[in-house]
Amino acid sequence: MEWTRKTMPPRTSPTLTEAELRIMNVLWMKGSGSVQQILDGLPKKPALAYNSVLTTVRILEKKGYVKHVKDGRAHIYLPLVGRKEATRFEIRHLVNRFFENSHELLVMNILEDRSIDDEELQRLRKMLNEDEPEREEEQ
Repeated sequence: MEWTRKTMPPRTSPTLTEAELRIMNVLWMKGSGSVQQILDGLPKKPALAYNSVLTTVRILEKKGYVKHVKDGRAHIYLPLVGRKEATRFEIRHLVNRFFENSHELLVMNILEDRSIDDEELQRLRKMLNEDEPEREEEQ
C-alpha cells in the first residue's frame, strides 16, 4: 500500500482549537462535568452535537488538558490544566510562531495597534512601571 498524506493521521496541535477552548471554558467554570453537563453549559449558538462534544473531550484528554473518572457508567471530565497555565502556553506558542521568540516584538506589535485606546495604554504603562522594581531585584 502506498503511503500518502490522506492515509496519515492528522497531527494534533498542542494548542487549543476554538471548540476545545469552548469546552475548557465550561470545565474551568464548573470544575468538572459529564459530556451532557458540558454540552448543557455551552452557549446554544453555534450548537454542538453530543458526539462532537464527546470527540472533542477525548482529544483534550489525549492532549493532557483533561482526565476522566468513572461515576457509574458515566465519565466525569476534570481539567488538568488551569486557565492561566493554558493562556501562558498559548502566548508562548504565539510568540514563538509569529515573533521570533521575542516578547518585545509581541508587545511592540500590540502597542502599534491603533485600536488600543488611551485608557488601555495607561493601564499597560502602569503595570510595566509596577513590575520594574521586582525585575531589578531578580537580576
